[in-house]
Amino acid sequence: MEYDLLIIGSGPGGYVAAIRGSQLGLKTAVVERESLGGICLNWGCIPTKSLLKSAQVLEYLQHAEDYGIVIDGEAKADFAKVVERSRTVADGMSKGIQFLFKKNKVDVINGTGKLKSKGVVTVTDADGKSNEVKAKHIILATGARSRELPNLKQDGKKIIGYRQAMTLDKLPESMVVVGSGAIGSEFANFYATMGTKVTLVEFLPDVVPVEDEEVSKQLARSFKKMGMKVMTSSTVEKVDTSGKKCKVTISTKKGEETVEADIVLSAVGITPNIEGVGLEELKIETEKGKVKVDEFYRTNVEGIYAIGDIVDGPALAHVASAEGITCVEKIAGHHPQPVDYANVPGCTYTSPEVASVGMTEKAAVEAGYKIKVGKFPFTASGKAAAAGAKDGFVKLIFDEKYGELLGAHMIGANVTEMIAELVVARKLETTGEEIIKAVHPHPTMSEAVMEAAAAAYGEVIHI
Repeated sequence: MEYDLLIIGSGPGGYVAAIRGSQLGLKTAVVERESLGGICLNWGCIPTKSLLKSAQVLEYLQHAEDYGIVIDGEAKADFAKVVERSRTVADGMSKGIQFLFKKNKVDVINGTGKLKSKGVVTVTDADGKSNEVKAKHIILATGARSRELPNLKQDGKKIIGYRQAMTLDKLPESMVVVGSGAIGSEFANFYATMGTKVTLVEFLPDVVPVEDEEVSKQLARSFKKMGMKVMTSSTVEKVDTSGKKCKVTISTKKGEETVEADIVLSAVGITPNIEGVGLEELKIETEKGKVKVDEFYRTNVEGIYAIGDIVDGPALAHVASAEGITCVEKIAGHHPQPVDYANVPGCTYTSPEVASVGMTEKAAVEAGYKIKVGKFPFTASGKAAAAGAKDGFVKLIFDEKYGELLGAHMIGANVTEMIAELVVARKLETTGEEIIKAVHPHPTMSEAVMEAAAAAYGEVIHI
């Protein structure tokens, strides 16, 4: 088997690169050892959003009277069916990749791929049978897995990672979630809404620590309002799993505290999958556990590239897709622009949602900018009031001198759908004044973007 382009891994980096490669006339194949779509479609982005949607529906039903709707009896979740729906959604998306591959004439080679030599990959199937595949260009898109801490070893039963968290056979009465990044916060939100007593532990001073401090504090307030225990500036020292429940020893500013829980979910980040893919044999350079690449994802070995979670940059599905497209277009002789990592949006699908792009207020000040900051609360939004979703705000940060939009930070209902406006605005170098003068529809949540810009310039109408 010989190809122009061979990709190891079919996650959102690999499968997108494969389809784009085929569109550009490259004979393309993908090596995949599990299910098409990788972690994102099967165990990450998509199934978690299905779980969170079920939680949102339950929350609506539990507060139906707030909307003038009377339901006889208590709204309850059938946890097994919630999980089943999540798996069905994921399976459907994976089948969609199969269709796209067939449509675009991308071959799928089932098995584990390993670089044998320059231009040659050995693929070993589930039965241990190996074949050699040749390709002019090889892209490594092997993704990442749940990171394990030495004092938080996952046993898959009492101490679990995100994969087990999506397929528990019953709803736990109590859970400690370690780590409040996107994964930890989303699962904490889901299980708390379902009825689990959740304790969220974060090492840093704020939850969702990559976000603007005001956003982090607002999300913490929302979590506490729903009954979650939030412990920041805290560290899990050890977990005793010998009894029926886990005894979790947590170090806080005030001393040690022991919390009992049925399940401990470790959400302390991810580890790139770079072992066993042949990097050492070909002397492909790595740095801090990731593959070293240039701006077009070329490694130090000609004809071999790497994208996604195994290279430096945000470990996000949409980043991997952008990297895959850029890499393949360069291979095909086009002249793509390098990915602008300063303009990559981040989204956390909690309730309320969190979305951001660009600099936080603190980062902008530290970078030496004189700034204008505009903030508009959803309590002043007609659409938010009508929707019963008044928690949160939009915060925009502008360079005082030129009006450049330095950063956008949102927390509230559906803000993950709103952030793209600000990503495009930054791409087009739109100024604050231009955002103010761009007429936004009423009533919408997105009006808050215009109002926040107006607030920065002293022109806000509705607060």
